[in-house]
Amino acid sequence: MRTPARACAAVLVAMLAACSTDDVMSVRPQVDVGTQTAAVVPATGLQRLVPSNPMMTAYPRLNLPLEQPDVMPADELNCRRDLKRLGVAFRDIEPIRDGPSCGIDWPVEVSAIGGVQMKPAATLSCSMAATFSRWTRNELVPAARWRYFSGVRTIHQGSSYSCRNIRGSRGTPSQHSLGNALDVMRIELNNGKDIDVRKPGWFAFRQRGFLNTVREDGCSYFTTVLGPGYNADHADHFHFDIKQRRNGYVACR
Repeated sequence: MRTPARACAAVLVAMLAACSTDDVMSVRPQVDVGTQTAAVVPATGLQRLVPSNPMMTAYPRLNLPLEQPDVMPADELNCRRDLKRLGVAFRDIEPIRDGPSCGIDWPVEVSAIGGVQMKPAATLSCSMAATFSRWTRNELVPAARWRYFSGVRTIHQGSSYSCRNIRGSRGTPSQHSLGNALDVMRIELNNGKDIDVRKPGWFAFRQRGFLNTVREDGCSYFTTVLGPGYNADHADHFHFDIKQRRNGYVACR
């Protein structure tokens, strides 16, 4: 006959054996923040090419709010006034300094542009946030209303700030490493239509026209617009950035 102490010990051992360390001790989130982002689907395309991208893993970057700001430069203050006029929901976050080629002195985290949600929230330079917001309000939303008779509910982005080099280059920093780039994976409309940026089929005339308009109009706002059909790295998203080049050259492909 077991003593009460031995019986309790046996129960405790059985309970511990039934629990794996993955169940109890793991800090891995069960789902990524955001809805159907690149972080919760099988790794394909850019996700395999850039596995270090924090927006493409189950561990999104933790941005701390800016609590004790230094004197903000005048151009940054003016940029934030522009964001407010554009109806952008954003917050100032702590400076990002990830090395000599990566970082943002005065970053913002954008969660919505007017009535359009950004999922997950995008970490950007203020200049990129303002440029993307103007394009969204002036081009993307009107194009959706024209083609689909619907407003835009959510922009699903796959990468905003990320410390990395351009793939295939000899150490050339990507514009993502400065917060000057944003990758758009999907566009969700108010009527429930979910538009995947990947190249549509031959008979998807409306979607093809919408995506062509999105790309062409973007060339008037951004200095780089790359997407499906350009190369394999951009087969599943649109890449927008504001890289400054000599003679005002714009890469729109």
